[in-house]
Amino acid sequence: MILILPENHNPDIIKTEPRLQSAGYRTCMFKTSRGSVCTILNADASGVERLRSLDLNASPAPQDVPYVLASRNIKDTGTEIDVGHDVTIGGSALCVIAGPCSIESESQIMEAAETVKISGASILRGGAFKPRSSPYAFQGMGIDGLRLLRKAGERYRIPIITEVLDQDDIQVVEEYSDIIQIGARNCQNFSLLKKVGRTRKPVLLKRGMMVTIEEFLLSAEYLLSEGNLNVILCERGIRTFETETRNTLDISAVPVLKQRTHLPVIVDPSHAAGTWKLIHPLSLAAVAAGADGLMVEMHPHPENALCDGKQSLRPDRFIALMESIAPMANLVGRSLQGRYYTATSVTAGPVST
Repeated sequence: MILILPENHNPDIIKTEPRLQSAGYRTCMFKTSRGSVCTILNADASGVERLRSLDLNASPAPQDVPYVLASRNIKDTGTEIDVGHDVTIGGSALCVIAGPCSIESESQIMEAAETVKISGASILRGGAFKPRSSPYAFQGMGIDGLRLLRKAGERYRIPIITEVLDQDDIQVVEEYSDIIQIGARNCQNFSLLKKVGRTRKPVLLKRGMMVTIEEFLLSAEYLLSEGNLNVILCERGIRTFETETRNTLDISAVPVLKQRTHLPVIVDPSHAAGTWKLIHPLSLAAVAAGADGLMVEMHPHPENALCDGKQSLRPDRFIALMESIAPMANLVGRSLQGRYYTATSVTAGPVST
C-alpha cells in the first residue's frame, strides 16, 4: 500500500519524513504546485492505524492508474533532474545527449567529447558494456571503457551516461557515471530495475521495443518504488511490421507521456531510424512534439565504428543538427541547454589517470 500525507494536513511535512523513516517506513518526498507531499511506500493494511499514533493524517494513494508514483496524481508539476555540471533534464531547457554507441579507444572518446562540448550538447554518452544480438559482436571495453568515459567527462567538464547490463556491475557503473542507463532489452528486467532503484544516481530508462506506454510507466514505477525519484524516460522506437527503418519512432508517445507522468521524456532518434539520414528530421519532430531532450549517436569516424556505425552522425553533421535544433526549440518555448563553443575556446579540466 502507498499512503499519502497531504501538505494541507501537515504544514511541517518536510520535518515529518525523518520521523517516518525512524519508525521503519520508506518514504518519497515530492514537491508539487501546492507544496510538498510525502508518500509512504511500504505501509501494510494496518499502516493507517499505526500512523495515527504519530498524529499523522494519511490516506491511500489514488488507484485510478497502476503507476502511482510516476503519475501526475502524485506530482502535478514536471520533474527537473540535476545531473551535474549545471546540466538539468526537464524544465524549459532542451538537453542533448550525444556520443558513440560504444567506447573503442581513448582517442575516439576524447574526440567525441570535444564535439559534444563545442556543439552545445550537454551530456556525453558511451557504452562500456554492450548488449549485442550476436555473441560474436563487439561487447564493449568494460571497466577500461568506463575509465576512459570518466576521463573524457572530467577533461571537458560534461556529465556522462552509460548503460548497466548486469546486477553485478551496478556498483562500478554508479561509481564512474553521472547517469545510469537501462537499455531497451532490460526495460522489463524487474530484478535489475529494483536494484538500480536503490541507487541515488539519475536513471535513464529506455522503452522496450515491444512495450506499451503503460508497461513502460510501470517499469519506471519499479525504480521509483525503491526510492529513486530521478528517472528519465526515453522513447527509442518500437518494433512494427515496417522494414524501412530499424524501429518505428512512436512520436505520439512523447505527448502521451508528458500528459500522464511528471518524469522528463527524451527521444533517441538513432535507434528508431537505424540510419543517420533520418536522425535530423526525427530530432526536429521530437522537439516539436515536446520532448525534454534527445539522445543522438555520434562517432568521430562512423565508417570505422565497431557498433552502430550506420546510425551514427559524423561530427560535422551532428554540429549541423545542433544548429537547427536551437531555433526549433525556441519555437516551442524552449532554449538549448548547452553553450556553443569553437574548438579553440574549449577549456579542458584536470584529467584523472
